[in-house]
Amino acid sequence: MDLHNIREEYRKRVLSQHDCHENPIKQFELWLNEAITGQVNEPTAVNVATVDENGRPSGRIVLLKEVNEQGFVFFTNYHGRKGRAIECNPFVALTFFWPELERQVRIEGKAVKIPAAQSDEYFASRPYSSRIGAWASEQSAVISGYQSLLARAALMAAKHPLNVPRPPHWGGYLVVPDAVEFWQGRPSRLHDRIRYRLENSEWIRERLSP
Repeated sequence: MDLHNIREEYRKRVLSQHDCHENPIKQFELWLNEAITGQVNEPTAVNVATVDENGRPSGRIVLLKEVNEQGFVFFTNYHGRKGRAIECNPFVALTFFWPELERQVRIEGKAVKIPAAQSDEYFASRPYSSRIGAWASEQSAVISGYQSLLARAALMAAKHPLNVPRPPHWGGYLVVPDAVEFWQGRPSRLHDRIRYRLENSEWIRERLSP
């Protein structure tokens, strides 16, 4: 299989440093709204990259569940690989890719657990089967097969036939950014890259070479 000649020429939009909002979170909200209204497939899907105690990186796709003035929120099992990595090294990188808009957003910052009450509130809003799944899955652990997972889910459903409390090992992280980059594809690989970096509690905007 020859991959050398597989490429797209990006030419849909431009990104000017002066057109960007002063605050990168506000700029992200603008782009996310355009991704949603533009019917991008899985607009809230984000790659979360972590580094464990041995310096080994790993990445996986999760769904963004909230954006607020502090940062970006996702939920997960605290005992899974990403949760264990964050426990020893809280600095993470997030990457959104919206190919339909020829856009990418890269975020770097520190992940902190959100208050338990906020995790409880979101967990209660999830479908019943998803809440049972949070109890059934020992995330990242080796299992014998899918049937064992179904059996554990059935056991948890029998234990919680109506009300499913949030597992203590499951909840949200807030990623507080200190760097955010907006990437817009352009012709001839001369892409627009606008980076925000936090300096003395102020956001500095600057254009990067592609």
